[in-house]
Amino acid sequence: MERGGSLIINSSVVGLTSDPGIAGYATSKHALVGLMRTAAKEMAPRGIRVNSLHPGPVGNEFQEAVEEQVIGAPRAQAKAAFDSLIPLGRHATAKEIAAVATFLASEESAFMTGATVAVDGGMSI
Repeated sequence: MERGGSLIINSSVVGLTSDPGIAGYATSKHALVGLMRTAAKEMAPRGIRVNSLHPGPVGNEFQEAVEEQVIGAPRAQAKAAFDSLIPLGRHATAKEIAAVATFLASEESAFMTGATVAVDGGMSI
């Protein structure tokens, strides 16, 4: 087996934060951070980098449906409520998340392992 590579564990901004009423979801996302950190240490001798990606809300149909249900309001109002929780004031695009995943998969991140990478518009600060 060749040495090297990159493993990206996809989590959520909730893997770095939490809120009332989401214990199960938060626990599952925080567990991914523990898995990533353990795997990063175990795989480092083989040159395999392991990092976790933590996106915030992404503008898509699934996210809009979740927001509508959580807020209990029409989509535009629910989206505005979520936007107000994001310091940059907007949802990410799928392309923005993909760009960070591409970076983590590339040799540009050759000295990164065990990192939690937030792509959340500032939600985790």
